Amino acid sequence: MAKISFEDRILTKETLVSDGATGTWLQEHGLIPGDSPELFNLSKPKLITQMSKEYFDAGSDMVLTNTFGGNRFMLTKYNQGGDVFGVNKAAAENAKKATDGDSSKYVIGSIGPTGEFIEPLGSVSREQMKDVFIEQIEGMKAGGVDAVLVETMFALDEAQVAVEAAKSLNVFVMATMTFTLGPRGFFTMTGVTPEQATKELEATGANVVGANCGNGIDNMIHIAEMIRQTTDLPMLIHSNAGIPGMEKGNIIYPETPEYMKSRFKKLQEVGVDIIGGCCGTTAEHIREIVKVIKN
Repeated sequence: MAKISFEDRILTKETLVSDGATGTWLQEHGLIPGDSPELFNLSKPKLITQMSKEYFDAGSDMVLTNTFGGNRFMLTKYNQGGDVFGVNKAAAENAKKATDGDSSKYVIGSIGPTGEFIEPLGSVSREQMKDVFIEQIEGMKAGGVDAVLVETMFALDEAQVAVEAAKSLNVFVMATMTFTLGPRGFFTMTGVTPEQATKELEATGANVVGANCGNGIDNMIHIAEMIRQTTDLPMLIHSNAGIPGMEKGNIIYPETPEYMKSRFKKLQEVGVDIIGGCCGTTAEHIREIVKVIKN
């Protein structure tokens, strides 16, 4: 049977289940805090495939590649700036292996912030930034991704440039920003509201918009409501398992799968088309999403 494209699957209006945390999972499997997760794509490919498989086995329709910091600026800090294409291609291939040829399982290329600012706030031109994202996406395409997700963005211009880069390569692109609650409401670190981000990203050409990280699920429900009131585009929400705290020297995320279960259903009722987890979420969280969304 011919594979249904990710884009066509979105258009069916079925609620899709995404995966859980990448960084949290890798830290539990040997990643030292401060090291580059992306280098595991080359040094520990089977581990990356195992991570993707655990999420697929839990019921995820899609998993993200281990490429959040896979751009030239970030990889240069780990002396891997010359192999951006190879790192991203390997990441996509590692995740693809976890699908076991199942055409209903999708691999989505993760694109995080570069750590740099576009002029005049920073020293990188818009053209340079776009080239950096194109380089990363070309590696993902060669590895076989079904779409890309520009995620955890707080600078609107950087998010827009990443979307433009994906569109220039004819790639289906989703874009999410991270908002935190302050005295005047929800804003990114650079002062962008959910409504503004949604309108601007839609105008730039994003096929799916939304939010991820920075919040527990209760705040994410509010953010989703704001986004849905602003656009009819498909929406993606990746919620943290709460705000992390410390317990006996370990980072603890307080929102259990049981706590988040009914709230996952609320996200669906708000009109979220893709529901998954961010920091602190596990395969158990994904199983609860599947129970309340798919069943």
